[in-house]
Amino acid sequence: METFFWGLGIFLLVNAFVCLWRAYAGPTTVDRVLAVNIIGTKTLVVLAVLALVFGRGILLDVALVYGLLNFVITIAATRFMETGRLKGDWS
Repeated sequence: METFFWGLGIFLLVNAFVCLWRAYAGPTTVDRVLAVNIIGTKTLVVLAVLALVFGRGILLDVALVYGLLNFVITIAATRFMETGRLKGDWS
């Protein structure tokens, strides 16, 4: 079972590098933000898999904090792309 998790982790990391290329070469800003968000989600899953393989609960805490930061940064980036500013009227 451990081999499966290692293979899954390597597959997700290779897939994250494909998303990194999309973030670099994306034709629009929305594609780039989405690719970076996907990379963050894949990193979260890799951290959770590593926590399972090594039996370290602290990695799950790190994955949770990383997921929350990824969500907040994505919301802030889309807010900035939509309005051109981060604070003000939220209508």
